[in-house]
Amino acid sequence: MMWTQDAYIKAMNYAAEAHGEQKVQGKPYSYLYHISLVSMEIMACLQHEKHEKGDFILQCAILHDVLEDTETSSEHLLFYFSREVLDGVLALTKNTSIKADIRMKECLERIKMQPREIWMVKMADRISNLQEPPAHWDREKIHHYFGESQVIYDELHEASPYLAQRLAKKIEAYRNYLT
Repeated sequence: MMWTQDAYIKAMNYAAEAHGEQKVQGKPYSYLYHISLVSMEIMACLQHEKHEKGDFILQCAILHDVLEDTETSSEHLLFYFSREVLDGVLALTKNTSIKADIRMKECLERIKMQPREIWMVKMADRISNLQEPPAHWDREKIHHYFGESQVIYDELHEASPYLAQRLAKKIEAYRNYLT
């Protein structure tokens, strides 16, 4: 099964309400811009690769930051979506109660315990974020983000040849910001 417009619309409506007036970091754009880029990567992937859980992966892509960046509770998300979607979104949510230097490793461990579709959402999220770094990032932050992106590729590339190729190209292009 690919994905359905109804599942997409349901998740997008929920995300639009939850994210409200939130903006993309360092940009004047609505946060829905970021969500649309991540979901577009997933939709493109689903055109190239057969996956049985199209609605699941697309809803997780759209909702991937709703617990991390909004006041949304797990209970509220579960009321509107499946347990599987909640578990996927929880795995994609940064644990801010642990030290920043181990946060990505811990997050990737949680992601790898989920279906491969969640791995794919993480890759799609990083693909969409590997654009010109925000102006306020210093050289150290840019280098850290580059290294983190490579770790994501190394850990998750097996989930999707299509997204792995896209991520590898975006990482290579991001090298231009390291100087």
